[in-house]
Amino acid sequence: MFVATAPEDMPDLDTTLSMSGLEFMQAMQRGELSRPPISALLNYTLDSVEDGKVVFRGTPEFQHTNPAGGVHGGWYGTLLDSCMSCAVMTKTPKGSVYTTLEYKVNLTGAIPINTEILAIGTIAHAGRTTGVAHGEIRDAETNRLYATGSATCLIMKLLGD
Repeated sequence: MFVATAPEDMPDLDTTLSMSGLEFMQAMQRGELSRPPISALLNYTLDSVEDGKVVFRGTPEFQHTNPAGGVHGGWYGTLLDSCMSCAVMTKTPKGSVYTTLEYKVNLTGAIPINTEILAIGTIAHAGRTTGVAHGEIRDAETNRLYATGSATCLIMKLLGD
């Protein structure tokens, strides 16, 4: 998968607006568009994309721990924000973009370092101006639940009728 290493590697707004959010996410999954640099830093990749659902696969490493040695809550939050918001993105029409308005994270268990997880975001509502999604972080092998979340996103029409 293509990783952006400089600002010029990222898709420009015209590219983003030229396709629906689902088409954009599918192009990223195919490696035609770069994945965001934060995904390389936090060691996660886009695993699957479908209409209303996005799954990221990741593995927290020592560099993602807090001073007490556990996986930092920000790692959980970033993975949940990514999967939930991108699930909303799959519902945005051509000419539109989204941004996260708020998200909530509930940690239900400690992810052991070097454990592969799936961050699963599913759409609950996609309207003209807002989208709501739910998320879960689960162990990729055992399906153990490590965290849940919810997000509200603003959908903004920038081009079109």
